[in-house]
Amino acid sequence: MKARLRIAALLGLLITIAAPAQETVVASNVLGPEGPLVVDGKLYFVGWESNQLVRMDDGKQTVINSDSKCSQNGLALTKRKTFLLACDAEPGAIIETDLNGKELRRWETVAEGQPMAGGVNDIVVTSNDGAYATLTGPGGDQPPVVGKVLYLRPGAKQWQVVADHLNHANGIAVSPDQKTLYVAETFGNTIKMFKINSDGSLHDRANFAFLNLLVDDPVKSMALGPDSMKVDHAGNLYVAQWKGGKVLKISPKGQLLHVFKIAEGDGTTNVAFDEGEKNLYVTVVKDTTDKKYAGSVVRLPNE
Repeated sequence: MKARLRIAALLGLLITIAAPAQETVVASNVLGPEGPLVVDGKLYFVGWESNQLVRMDDGKQTVINSDSKCSQNGLALTKRKTFLLACDAEPGAIIETDLNGKELRRWETVAEGQPMAGGVNDIVVTSNDGAYATLTGPGGDQPPVVGKVLYLRPGAKQWQVVADHLNHANGIAVSPDQKTLYVAETFGNTIKMFKINSDGSLHDRANFAFLNLLVDDPVKSMALGPDSMKVDHAGNLYVAQWKGGKVLKISPKGQLLHVFKIAEGDGTTNVAFDEGEKNLYVTVVKDTTDKKYAGSVVRLPNE
């Protein structure tokens, strides 16, 4: 019995620890790379330091939106084929643009009339064309735990707060069955989960995964933790770990399935799939101590 357990443990280790995958740098010298998204075969990404939304088509980069007051961060595609762009400046904002980057609408306050304090970090769109977004909250050595989740009901004009008291709310994702919302807490190195009610409100908040229990990181930093993430068709989460230099593939049950080690830097910020989920596009900062946050977008095979 013990021998079988040892063999099972070894097999699990072989599954979750992998050599660095073959990476291809598709965009370099990006200042604050984030928000990768593939739409109609074209790659989109943002730079939070350059304040730009970029489209890449056949290797050519085109800046389609530039807003010095935004600090562009998360990016999501609506069912109407428009973008929702997260502005991580203080205070934050959410901008809706067309696929050419033209601004169509801008939100700077929530339904209660309060500013989007702490900056908007990431956005996810649901199957009924509602949307959730995260308000990060301030940084610092001892930051208050004031992160929030916002929700925009289908057809609504204002975002409303549906969850609060999150420890640096960051990435956000929805399960394929639309019943579970995942929220990354960067400073806690934790991913929370909520059950989604029929009206979009949330209940049954719980811990989904503690990343420090899934992987052994040599880095000791409060900022080591999950950044943005995506969910594949099977419900697995692909979580970029800031200061970890990796993307973690986690099952819907919270089990670690695979580790994608990213050679281009330690500041992995986000991940996207191509339209067949055969490849990943990962945004990564080369060195997280670099105040310009220079980095790249890399492509690697999915596992």
